[in-house]
Amino acid sequence: MVKAPKTVNNALTVLSVLLKKAVEWNVIERMPCLVQLLPVPKSSAGFHDFEQYERLVDSARELSRQTELIVLLGGDAGLRCGEMMALEWSDVDLGKRQICVQRSDWNGEVTTTKGGRLRYIPLTLRLTAALREHRHLRGPLVLSESDGKPLTRQKVQTKVKRASKLAKVRKGVHILRHTFCSHLAMRGAPARAIQELAGHSELGMTQRYMHLSPAALDAAIRLLDQSPITRNCGDIVETGTAPTGRSLIAIT
Repeated sequence: MVKAPKTVNNALTVLSVLLKKAVEWNVIERMPCLVQLLPVPKSSAGFHDFEQYERLVDSARELSRQTELIVLLGGDAGLRCGEMMALEWSDVDLGKRQICVQRSDWNGEVTTTKGGRLRYIPLTLRLTAALREHRHLRGPLVLSESDGKPLTRQKVQTKVKRASKLAKVRKGVHILRHTFCSHLAMRGAPARAIQELAGHSELGMTQRYMHLSPAALDAAIRLLDQSPITRNCGDIVETGTAPTGRSLIAIT
């Protein structure tokens, strides 16, 4: 079975770390070979356009308030699936309209976020409303079963899949995060702001979305239409010699 270059690189990276540790622990004398990664072509991230996303939100609302909240946490706040699953009510400040993303759930194990840093995300009006409507006392988690147990990744994906099918759009939880970043870029948000909101560890990850920013590109080209700035400082003339022998310069 042929694997994608990124998948192969993941395996090669693990192999390289193992070999280096073996040398460090004196299991082997030296690295037997140089592990080189395969070139990975940069690809643009798929996302829902504005009309598709609104259709998805409406479809999710028809199914359940929880499904709507999942879609909005991904598309209006940019949370990863694991970050949604680990979000607690103590992370939600409805007064300030802000959430703090500081942990992630991976197969039932709660760890730090992918970038290892917490981030604060302002809430859109409709996400704030959805959180208020969904508020419950079943337990600390925002997304949970009726008995307070956390939702599994499969159940989150299934809910989004059903809403996507109803809205006739591409299926996938991670597309919501791409949609969040893409819509910010298309509305002219600076790359640095998108990076902070999405929790990208490197600006290069955010740059995948910046080609979608026609407003930013248009503003850059408009700079060429501006008249060049000229400064008229007059003529510089030597008028004499100071007692110390230095020349005196007058600007006229």
